[in-house]
Amino acid sequence: MSTLSPANGTSAPSPALALAARVREAMLQGDQATAHMGIAITEVGPGSATATMTVQPWMLNGHATCHGGFIATLADSAFAFACNAYNEVTVASGFDISIVAPARLGDVLTAVCTEQNKTARTGVYDVEVRNQALERIALFRGRSYTLKGKPVVT
Repeated sequence: MSTLSPANGTSAPSPALALAARVREAMLQGDQATAHMGIAITEVGPGSATATMTVQPWMLNGHATCHGGFIATLADSAFAFACNAYNEVTVASGFDISIVAPARLGDVLTAVCTEQNKTARTGVYDVEVRNQALERIALFRGRSYTLKGKPVVT
């Protein structure tokens, strides 16, 4: 996904990756939910994003496992950054999540989002959430709607 710079032989980001990175930075400035939960957006590209989060004590439910809403928020954050990476304001029109295993205190969860289909206005994205042992925790499918003509960054 990166291009080779002919001048010095070093790898430079493609224009699409550079734009996705600018969008990520702009979105992070106003995303208080992602910041509050300690979610880091570690990778972003056109139609893709990776987010990580460590399960904190205040995220635990009455069974001493991570509340499903926090897992959904992690996946939703990865989804948001993936579908906005094209620099068009894109919002969720819905999502489904299946939590297939518990996440526990101290687990480092990684959500990897990949675009499955994109048209001019709508998209479908899948997010897989795994823990540090690479055990699958959740499967998320998000549906997006793009507001044409509204860039995230100018």
